[in-house]
Amino acid sequence: MAAPEQQSTIATDQSVQPIQLRVVSYNLREHTANGELAALAEASDADVLCVQECDSNDLAPSIGGLSLAASTRTNRLGLAIYKRDDRFEVQDFSIHSLQKSLHDRVLAPAHERLIAMHLRDTEADAEVVVASFHASPLTATNSLRRKQIEAAHQFLRDLAKDVPAIMVGDFNYPWFQTNLRRKIEQHGFALSLSDQPTYLRYRKFTGHFDFATSVGLHIAGVETLPAGISDHRPILVRAHYEHPGDTGAVTTVEAPAA
Repeated sequence: MAAPEQQSTIATDQSVQPIQLRVVSYNLREHTANGELAALAEASDADVLCVQECDSNDLAPSIGGLSLAASTRTNRLGLAIYKRDDRFEVQDFSIHSLQKSLHDRVLAPAHERLIAMHLRDTEADAEVVVASFHASPLTATNSLRRKQIEAAHQFLRDLAKDVPAIMVGDFNYPWFQTNLRRKIEQHGFALSLSDQPTYLRYRKFTGHFDFATSVGLHIAGVETLPAGISDHRPILVRAHYEHPGDTGAVTTVEAPAA
């Protein structure tokens, strides 16, 4: 008698780790921490590095294996994005001004407060929008900053509709973040704070100034990196793309109240 057909004992590996996207954000404090960028990119193993308060005319074309993809040109306190050339192809990018505070009108530190980039991730065979953002300072109202954040999110969606997106930077929003989270979630994004405060200069202003908002990505963690000479500490966001079978919910990371 012929033996019954044997069933395969080789199981499909369901534990394949998703490809990670590592995004670093750093406010350079009026460009004073520019010399730290190469070491930061290497130490964090960043795939994308977003900076705020930079001098666009004094940025290196490449740092730590990353190349300068785009930067603002009209700001005294500029924005820029570096990306890994062997992984990403630039599809498009856009630079935007946002609603101005009185501080912006009088001192004109930053005409453009958002730079967004649509990237093709060849390693993950996916598309993603990454943005560097800098909200108006604490002299402005939280209401105005919320309007800036909402407008920035809309610009991200306009750049590449339905593509996963992450926006990092200096949000200047250390208090009343429960209300901010609710507003952000109303327009489809999620708020992720880091594991430690990011601002160091004034004790009474210590808190989470630098964080991330995202859509279509799972945020595995947001780490506050060691301090440099800036008054802000850099943050590292570890994210991965949602799988087709996922529910679409974006995982966020809570941090202790500031």
